[in-house]
Amino acid sequence: MPTIDPTLYLKNQPKTRVPSNELGKDDFLKILMTQIQHQDPTNPMEDREFISQLAQFSSLEQMMNMSDAIKDLVINQSMNPIIQYSHMIGKIVSYQSFDEETGKPLDVQTSEVVSVTQYDGYAVLELANGESVYADFILEVKASDEKQAGEDAEEEQVEGNTSENLVEENTGSE
Repeated sequence: MPTIDPTLYLKNQPKTRVPSNELGKDDFLKILMTQIQHQDPTNPMEDREFISQLAQFSSLEQMMNMSDAIKDLVINQSMNPIIQYSHMIGKIVSYQSFDEETGKPLDVQTSEVVSVTQYDGYAVLELANGESVYADFILEVKASDEKQAGEDAEEEQVEGNTSENLVEENTGSE
């Protein structure tokens, strides 16, 4: 016959209550019900006060529901590999290619990411060269050539302006 763990008996449970600094909706309802039960019959609570307290309770409940919904959204988004790797679209990636028959490593390939899919819970990057690569196999990530060319042109322009400014400053100070 199975035995019951003696720590589960009510007499063995702690009798001290640990106070909390947070009030929940149950606490709010208890306070409201106590106010209604102990109100002075000759001077009952104004209906405006009662409605105001109910509105506060409703607002509190909606904020708690919204907080729970946001937590669920954050958890779901952080668990979704498509969302985690969507920023890779348009980037140039380098990856190690393998011979499909022997499994031996070949050259390092480079291609642009055109989309992100999911397979068995893992992010798979679809590339412009027609290949699909697990995100874990990516060796390097770069900005696309168009973006990189624009950034290089901006850097040259800034460097050119700096050189011109130095020449102007030097000739003006003489």
